[in-house]
Formats: sequence, structure tokens, C-alpha cells
Amino acid sequence: MADTKAAKYDAIILGSGQGGKPLAVELAGAGWNVALIEAKHLGGTCVNEGCTPTKTMVASARVAHLVHRAEDYGVKTGAVTVDLAVVRDRKRSIVETFRGGSEKLVEKTDNLDLYMGTGRFVSPHEIDVELNAGGTARLYGEKIVINTGARPSKPPIDGIEDVETLDSTSIMELDAVPRHLVVIGGSYIGLEFGQMFRRFGAQVTIIEYGPQLIVREDEDVAEAVKEIMQDDGIAVMLNASANRVERHSNGTVELSVEQEGMETTVSASHLLLAAGRTPNTDDIGIDKVGVELDKRGHIVVDDRLGTNVDHVFAIGDVKGGPAFTHISYDDFRILKSGFLGDGSRSIADRPVPYTMFIDPQLAKVGLSEKEAKQQGRKYTVARIPMTSVARALETDETRGLMKALIDPDTDQIIGCTILGIEGGEIMAVLQTAMMGGLPYTAIRDGVYAHPTLAESLNNLFARVEK
Repeated sequence: MADTKAAKYDAIILGSGQGGKPLAVELAGAGWNVALIEAKHLGGTCVNEGCTPTKTMVASARVAHLVHRAEDYGVKTGAVTVDLAVVRDRKRSIVETFRGGSEKLVEKTDNLDLYMGTGRFVSPHEIDVELNAGGTARLYGEKIVINTGARPSKPPIDGIEDVETLDSTSIMELDAVPRHLVVIGGSYIGLEFGQMFRRFGAQVTIIEYGPQLIVREDEDVAEAVKEIMQDDGIAVMLNASANRVERHSNGTVELSVEQEGMETTVSASHLLLAAGRTPNTDDIGIDKVGVELDKRGHIVVDDRLGTNVDHVFAIGDVKGGPAFTHISYDDFRILKSGFLGDGSRSIADRPVPYTMFIDPQLAKVGLSEKEAKQQGRKYTVARIPMTSVARALETDETRGLMKALIDPDTDQIIGCTILGIEGGEIMAVLQTAMMGGLPYTAIRDGVYAHPTLAESLNNLFARVEK
């Protein structure tokens, strides 16, 4: 039975992700009385189930890949095996270290109360917390920030509820390499895990409903990614739909897949569902506060992250839009500006860089060709294959391409996509140029240390199409 006498706070933050936790600390440091509610682990998806654990395992997979390729570099090795339990334990250790840092910061912050439990609205200003340790607490907030994130979706496949499946969290807890991993979904999550487990030694098949992988990217980029996956020994099925699934008594999962009018059967030992994420708005009593949702259940916000209810705000993946950790963190900075500063920061026109940690990395900031065409923007293209990059040749990492879009009237860089070794780092150089308003000619004519990957930007912009 909830205590009807609510504890009063200047702000309640529901969820401790990459936006919620720093916001709670900053507001408390400014003298606000703050309540932070977290159902499971401090740090949200990134620290516990996303960036930190996956990139730790990606690193292990890359080591396995390089050892397999050792003879390409004149290095002799023996048989290569992967102890997935050790990979998993290394991942857990790093996650616990990061999470522990968050816990210590919250614990030592004055004016900040942490409630470990599940929070649900009971009125526009009140939240009941079902405490993990037992009992409930009722909280009243002058301002409330929703930072509840999202969770893996389960696609509507006949029989899916009767079959044991993996998602982006549970797959990282395996202690043995699957014999055959089938991945439903050919976007960021599916490709990262697909390539990772292929390098660990699994047979891997990726099933994608659309006509290309990573549907938001340009066709030439998606095609290059597909070639990389296939070069690594991954089977890629495009325009394919898994219609039925069942598990046989021997443990095999069997999928009926329709592809271009033909039905085929794919058998697997493990099935990973990587076909999108669902916002966590369905179990927080959102109807009690009257916050507007879009058709997918995301919270609708304005440019300063306010909802249609004056005192309620939303940050991170729960609001939809770019689902990246750095965007969640920037959401925190926007609300910090609104609550404690001049309110000048907003989501309008902010850059949205991202890196997908397949190998080689796929990184992008600004407009793609597809997006430029949709917006009716004039543009010209600079493009080179990684086979034209000296450093890539020297390290025998020549897969991929570099591509940039330039406004022909202003010579400004309006977007870039880098698919190549350390693509995220190269992209950051161009993002900095874009932020500083440098014309592409400044990059073309700049003096960079030889032989670095950044030096290749000279050659990239020397190929601007006129």
C-alpha cells in the first residue's frame, strides 16, 4: 500500500541513463532537491547493455580476426579458439567498473536521493516507486524528467512466443559460441553482433526485410557493408521475411523465410532478434499525466525537450529520434541550460554524428546523398575507396570507402560517410571542420602528418566532382 504522504522534490528524474544521471547530479549540485529513480542499474542502456559491453566484446572479436589473418602479415600462429566465457567475464568486469563509478558519484552527491525501484505516475506531479527492497514510496515533483529508454522489440513472427530467442542483452551472456546464429534485422545491432559472433567462430546468417542493409544509408554504402559481411563469411538475405519459427526436439530453431516470392527454410542453433526497439512508456502510468505519445509510443517533445504538459520533460531514447548515447548526453545539456542557464540550447539543427562498430567502422555526420535529395539540397560529391588510402594499404585494411558532400555555392562540407579503418575518428575531423565553418578547400590543402589516416582527407577533397 503506497504511502499517500508524498516526499516533495524540486525535480524527479525517472531513469538514470546517460542523460538522467548527470542531470540529477547537476541539479542537486545547484541546490535543487532531486529524486532519481532507477529500476535496475545506474547508467542506463549504454553502460550496462549497450555501448560499453558491446564494444568490449567487439574488441575481443577483432583480436580473433587479426589472429586468423596473421599469415597475411607474415606472422605464424597456431590454431585459434575463442573462450566466450572469458570474453563475457572481461565484459562484465568493465561494465561493473563503469557502473561502480556512477554509483559512487550519486552516493556522494548532496541533495540527491536515489530510489531503486520501478516508478509509475499516479497523478501529473506524483510517482509511486515500487522499491526493489520492498515497499513503496510516493514522490511529488515540481518538475519531472522521463528518461526510461527503450528495450528490444519482438517482431510479429508466427510461433515466436514459443521459441527461446536472444536479444541485444541476453546474447552477451552466452558462455559458448553458437553453432549457427541467425539474426533477424540487418541494421546497427544485427550487423555488430553478426560480425562479432562470426569472428568468434559461429556460422552466421542475417535476414533483412528491406532491399538493403542499414536502410537509412546510401545504397553504395549499404552495398559496401554487405560485401564486407559476405567477405567475413556471413550469409546475407535481403528482401527476406521470416514468417514462421519453431524449435525441434533436438534444440534446432527452424525458420520459414520468404524471399522474393520463394520460401526457404533456415535452421539455426540460436536466434537473435535485432529488428528495432520499443520505448519504455507502456508501464510508467503515462496515461495519468496526459503526456502525448507518437504512434510508436515515443514521447513527443519540442526543441527544448518539453512535452505538452508544462512540468514534464523527456530525454534519451524514450523520446524517439536518434538513439545514441551522445544524443542522450546532449539532451542533458539542453535541460541543464533550460533549468539552470539561459535556455539557449535546443535540439534544432544539432549535428548527429554516429559510428557503427562493425569492422571497418561505419561513421556518419550531416547529410547523406539520400537525405540531401529528399531535402532538395544542391550538392557535389567527393569519394575515394579505402584502397586509395596509403595508411590503409600499409596496414592491409583496405575495405570500405570515404565520401563527403559539399555545398557547391559555399564550399561548406554538409555531410560525410566514412566506411573504413577508424572511420569514427576520421569522421570527427570532418565534423570539427563543419562545426568551425571551414570550406572543404581548407581540408584539401591542409598539411597532415604522413602517413596517417587523416592525411587521406587531402586526396578525398581533391576529388570533388565539379
